[in-house]
Amino acid sequence: MTGTGTARPLDPERGTLDKAAGENFPVAPFFLPRAWRTDLMAVYGFARLVDDIGDGDLAPGGADARLLGVSPEAAEDRLVLLDAFEADLRRVFGATPRHPLLRRLQPTVRRCSLTPEPFLGLIAANRQDQLVGRYETYDDLLAYCELSANPVGRLVLAVTGTSTPERIRRSDMICTGLQIVEHLQDVAEDLARDRVYLPAADMKRFHVQESDLATKSAGASVRALIAYEAQRALDLLNEGAPLVGSVHGRLKLLLAGFVAGGRAAVHAIAAAEYDVLPGPPKPGKVRLLREVGVTLRGEG
Repeated sequence: MTGTGTARPLDPERGTLDKAAGENFPVAPFFLPRAWRTDLMAVYGFARLVDDIGDGDLAPGGADARLLGVSPEAAEDRLVLLDAFEADLRRVFGATPRHPLLRRLQPTVRRCSLTPEPFLGLIAANRQDQLVGRYETYDDLLAYCELSANPVGRLVLAVTGTSTPERIRRSDMICTGLQIVEHLQDVAEDLARDRVYLPAADMKRFHVQESDLATKSAGASVRALIAYEAQRALDLLNEGAPLVGSVHGRLKLLLAGFVAGGRAAVHAIAAAEYDVLPGPPKPGKVRLLREVGVTLRGEG
């Protein structure tokens, strides 16, 4: 999973939570009930930290490793850190975790009767990132998103007490769409980490080589490939969007923000003429608000 690429401050807990402002979608906006905001930020803290471990974006100095009981000699080994993080996660469900972000998560798990599976999926996705850097087909990528993205939406539904099989199905579409959009925004950053989330079969179809992704500006073939994948992501977001109309009140606005954030990001990629190589195209606030309105009205 892609990260922000910035080093975290010395306070492991605060530095991780501060990253919420940089996401494509609102994490725990002010209009939600306080209990929901607290629980969603606790879930976000877990998800952000496991991504930072997987991406090698932990703060210098090894504070997180020490908190997880990892020796200084092993502090740079991401698989060791992920194993230690999983062990600490399991303490959330029956003991006292070592890491402050997992101690913060424990009351949420108990209050909302959350199960380990979504959290374990996110850890598994980051383990996969250490072992798999390329995806042959779109279906392979979707299987990765099942671990790396879909658990987040399922946790949001669980925290808000609104899970049903149909809502989970729609949520999975939205989360996978959001993950693909993020991959498209971060093609250059991911390549620098020796990861390519563009399916190899699609690259071959559009006559794109990996070397084409390492240039300062995208050529016509790369732009055509990005446009193709962006449409796939938009289709997923649109298929998942009826989830918004299935809930009410402030949760409806939150979920509209998720969908709108993805749609606005796709628009930003299109506005950049699908040239994502100079840096991630980001949507402006006006476009985001417009997409929120469209999503709430059930249009698009």
